[in-house]
Amino acid sequence: MTGPGRPVATPRRPDGPTAEDLAPTVDELCRLLPAWLPGRRWYAGKSHRLSEVRPLLAEVVVPGTPALLQTVFRTDDGACYQLLVGVAPGPAGPGTGVPADAVIGTGRTPNGRSLTLYEASCDPELLSALLERFVAAEPCGALEFHRVPGAVIPAGQRARALTGEQSNTSVAFGDRMMLKVLRRIMPGANTELETLAALERAGGVPSAAPLAWAQTVARRGAEPATLCILQEFVASRGDGWSIATAQAEACIRGARESVAPPGDFADDAMLLGRATARVHRALAEQLGARTMSLPEAAELTDTLVARLDEALVEVPGLAPCARGLRAAYQDLREVVRRGDPLPVQRVHGDLHLGQALRAARGWVLIDFEGEPGHPFEERRRPRPAVRDVASMLRSFDYAAHHALGEVLGVPPGERTSRDIHGTRLARRASAWAVHSRRAFCAGYTAAGGQDPRTSPVLLRAFEADKAVYEALYEARNRPEWLPIPLAAVRRLAHGGRFTD
Repeated sequence: MTGPGRPVATPRRPDGPTAEDLAPTVDELCRLLPAWLPGRRWYAGKSHRLSEVRPLLAEVVVPGTPALLQTVFRTDDGACYQLLVGVAPGPAGPGTGVPADAVIGTGRTPNGRSLTLYEASCDPELLSALLERFVAAEPCGALEFHRVPGAVIPAGQRARALTGEQSNTSVAFGDRMMLKVLRRIMPGANTELETLAALERAGGVPSAAPLAWAQTVARRGAEPATLCILQEFVASRGDGWSIATAQAEACIRGARESVAPPGDFADDAMLLGRATARVHRALAEQLGARTMSLPEAAELTDTLVARLDEALVEVPGLAPCARGLRAAYQDLREVVRRGDPLPVQRVHGDLHLGQALRAARGWVLIDFEGEPGHPFEERRRPRPAVRDVASMLRSFDYAAHHALGEVLGVPPGERTSRDIHGTRLARRASAWAVHSRRAFCAGYTAAGGQDPRTSPVLLRAFEADKAVYEALYEARNRPEWLPIPLAAVRRLAHGGRFTD
């Protein structure tokens, strides 16, 4: 794993800083992290000015030179984040082989030797050494490493960090295993581990088998927190987002020369709908399904309204639609009030095109942790399966608008001044999205899922909630993309649907 922007793989030396030597390093990290953390894509507190962090855990999981610290820090807004910190001798610089954006800063040992502190997910040597902890499945200070009974974890696999994730960091070991390094840490039973185990029990479901995990040691008054999950590596030709946006872009560009109907992604969208229905059926069988009660419907509605109220504080553009959105949420409550049965079950919780891999055996759904930042008890709460469907339908809309931006060469916020040619391309993008959404719904229904188009009230409420979530995210991270979810919110607030 060498080349520009990647660390040079150098032999590790068993001698190096001891745990006592590295104690001042944690203090130095506390000083450096307030400036470094906000630049990470997985850091969720960008709307908050970070001024202080406090260490909760720091264990030397790989001794030697360089060494690897597995750490958890609490920020001053109460959130907890995990960092894998590499500790190498000498000051940071080009000769170290550490990418500039991975360098956290420089520390010193008690005897005055300088140390480079860096985010170690880019270091294949350290991560390969970390894998040995899962092979051994033995405690390490305040950490526990567990293996799934019967799981085979081959040692000596070459590590490489994967790109594209936002909330966590994934590391592949050859073509055999993938380690998910959870970034935002919460105590309690991990929902993804539960879900992957349930899908493994069901058998024949498009998901990745769990192999092992790392967690903190349970202490009096504190539940253990899962830090990493090792699972089967899914070889694929790409994720749904990259494949769909490429197809959408080709379709939009074709509008210049052709009026052929859009839909090169339709077959894949239908198969993705089938895979989603199979996952939902397996989760219902393994983890149970029931009918939502009226108090639960009221609580769900209150949650949606609270999320809207939170977003209104930071996204003034939502204000003209607030009344229509609240009406859509109230309609969901009325469905239950009038006695219509509303099945609920465990769902994916954060389903979108980026959470699906196109493997040789078909689509495989991944990342079952739910929405990061929400407590585990909320993530595991039974929900209507149409919530996942609505989230995926929103993803098709995003893929179309992203592809349109690639064709036009301008971000969404600058498209209002486009000429009639741009308007024609925009119509083609919308047509591609509608065609893909219909295919997804058809595949979902064909595989035994309830046709989401027969539940327009639920679909509208959950699509609206997802669009509000997107608006808040874009306002915090990519303001130039805010027009995409705002346009969706306006349509949904006035009763519009995305499957027509």
